[in-house]
Amino acid sequence: MSKRLEDFIKTNRQEFDDLEPRANLWSRIEIELPQQFTEQKREAKTFSLGFVLRVAAIVIMVMGACFFTYLRRQPATVNYAAINPEYAKKRVQYTSLIATQRTELKSIAKSDPQLYKEFTAEIGKMDSTYKKLNKDLLTSPNQEAVLRAMIRNLRVQTEVLNQQLNVIEQFNEFKSQQKNEVKNI
Repeated sequence: MSKRLEDFIKTNRQEFDDLEPRANLWSRIEIELPQQFTEQKREAKTFSLGFVLRVAAIVIMVMGACFFTYLRRQPATVNYAAINPEYAKKRVQYTSLIATQRTELKSIAKSDPQLYKEFTAEIGKMDSTYKKLNKDLLTSPNQEAVLRAMIRNLRVQTEVLNQQLNVIEQFNEFKSQQKNEVKNI
């Protein structure tokens, strides 16, 4: 501003201040302004101490319930040797034998998937019985009898797997004999 204008405003200031704007003038101006220029008044959210404590209590209860459920789902380990050392050794022998027999059985999965499916279904039934016995072992008052039943189940599984492997071997021999006969003709 120029110096003369400033001096004029200072000397005549009282004459400029004689009029007051209407009370609703600013609200009308805000309505006419574009949305981006209007101030959005946001209220600060406050929470009462009681509300915060209730939320904290609920969180603690949920975490406690989850932890309790987690602990209950952890499988309890059984010391088979403490029940009967001889049965514990047999159990280890049978389970390792079954594992090797199952890998041998998997070799026919590609050549004869239907036969493999039938064989594994039969073994699967026995394996589910074994798992149920293993679960019952934890709560049974006569753990030695349950362990004996588990060993019997494993023994039957090995016998069935041996029979299945023998059937596969005989089937393969039969196939090879037929090929030899066809070649000889």
